[in-house]
Order: sequence, then C-alpha cells, then structure tokens
Amino acid sequence: MPAKSDGAVSAELARTAWSALEPLHALIYFTPEAEPGYAEIGLEARTGAAYFASRSAAMGAVGPGPVAAAFYNFNPALVASVLPEAWRTAPPERVVRARFAVADRALSAALGPELLDSPGLAEAAELARTAALGAAGHGYGRPLYAGHADLDWPESPHLVLWHAATLIREFRGDGHVALLAQAGVDPAEALVTHVAAGPYKASTLRRTRAWSEQDWAAAVDRLAGRGLVEAGGDPEAPVFTDAGRKLREELERRTDELSVPAFAALGAEGTARLAELAAPLRDAVLAAGVLPGTRRKR
Repeated sequence: MPAKSDGAVSAELARTAWSALEPLHALIYFTPEAEPGYAEIGLEARTGAAYFASRSAAMGAVGPGPVAAAFYNFNPALVASVLPEAWRTAPPERVVRARFAVADRALSAALGPELLDSPGLAEAAELARTAALGAAGHGYGRPLYAGHADLDWPESPHLVLWHAATLIREFRGDGHVALLAQAGVDPAEALVTHVAAGPYKASTLRRTRAWSEQDWAAAVDRLAGRGLVEAGGDPEAPVFTDAGRKLREELERRTDELSVPAFAALGAEGTARLAELAAPLRDAVLAAGVLPGTRRKR
C-alpha cells in the first residue's frame, strides 16, 4: 500500500528521491540491450534514430521541430536528420513497445532475480506510481511528461517502477527547460554551463548534440558577454564567474522546487520511503557499470 500523504515535501527531499530514481530511468539510454532491441524494429542507434524516436514516441509521430524544442540541447539539424523518417520505419506504438522491452531486459540484467522479485522493489514501484500519477494535475507546460503519462501502465513491478521513474524524470526535465528559456540560456549555452559546472567534456557534448566547434565557441562568447563565464579562456574548459555559478545554482534550486508536485501525493514520509527503497536498486544499476562514469575497465 502506498504511504499515506503526510507533511509537505521539500525541494531538497524531492531532489533526493529523484536522484535515487534517475539511474533506473537513465539505464535505458546506455544499456547494451538498447542497440539490438531497437535494431529489431529497424532503428539504428548510430544515427540517433533509436534515441530520438524512443524518447519522443509517447507523443506520437511528432516532427523534428517539437522534438528539438522539448529535448532542448540538441542541434535541430540532428533531430531533422532522423525524424520523421524513423516513423516510416517504425510507428510510435511499435517504438514504445520496443522501449519497454529494452527496459525489461536492462533492469533484469542490472538488478538480478533477488532484487527484481524483492518486496522492496514492489513497494517502491507502487510509491513511485502514486507520485507519478499525482503529478498529472501539474502536467501543463510539460510535453514530455504528458506524452508518457498517456501511455498504459505495464504490469510487472520493475517496469511500473521504470515507467514511474521516467515520468518523474521528464516532469523534472520539462520544468528545467522552462527555467532555461526564462533565464535566456539557449541550447548550446546550456551545454557550456554543464561543462563549467561538472566533469563533462566539451568534445563529448558537442559530438552527441551535434554542435560544431564554431557553434560552441560562439555560445561561450555569448555567456562571457553576459558575465557568466570568464572571457578569453579556453572554450573547451569554460570557467564560471561568480554570477555564472550563482545562476547555475539558482536554476538547480528552482528545478528542485518545480519538481515537488511529482512527489506531493506521497507527502514527506512517503517520499523519504521511496528514496530509501530506491537506493539499493540505484546502487545495483551503478554497480553494473553501464552508465557513464561507472563503466568498468576491461
């Protein structure tokens, strides 16, 4: 039974619960099960078709413009290179089924039978479902959340948990995109702030999001002109100014605040319980060595 809603959920607690759930969702993008799973329906991971189609399929056969807008930090030309062609290869309904199949195999491999069949996972699944459903009353302005919220719920507890984690993730992400737009931080600039804030390489983000070196350098220059990164530095290693660091911290704080409705139905006690139950599942996913930064050396 889901925990009774009790006490307001703080932004910090919402972040803690999301952090525990996020690796369970993110596994879908990095699992070795993804490439063959999508190849079965004709979508190639190498071209980006599998990623863009699988993440946007819940919204239907949508065109490249809305997908680029919703995903935010990808070069629209990259999205247009695979959509709408991907829908002619595999219609959205088929892509959604393939994505759940990939999630099934990925979680089964990462968690193993002991965790997969555990009471803790089953309880976490129901708590996460309650949270994700409760967020529906705040779905306006959140297109990726709303698209996935329209999908039928799976039956297996581990897939219920994965789908709920996906809904919570997209709910949070949609809110973050709105804040970036409000702050006047464009897609390429958002990636520059990722590099300035953490252990991300400019070359990796440029390559995966299809921005040229010229695009990147121009984004760094724009941020420097606003006093958010230091001027005249290496564009491959941008450094925040105090103002830039403050803006980044404010965006993260506000993102946490906007994500609170995704947990409000659980209350503070239920949200803390969800984070507690998700922690060993998260740790198992991280230990599997599939996510970036956790990959094992061979």
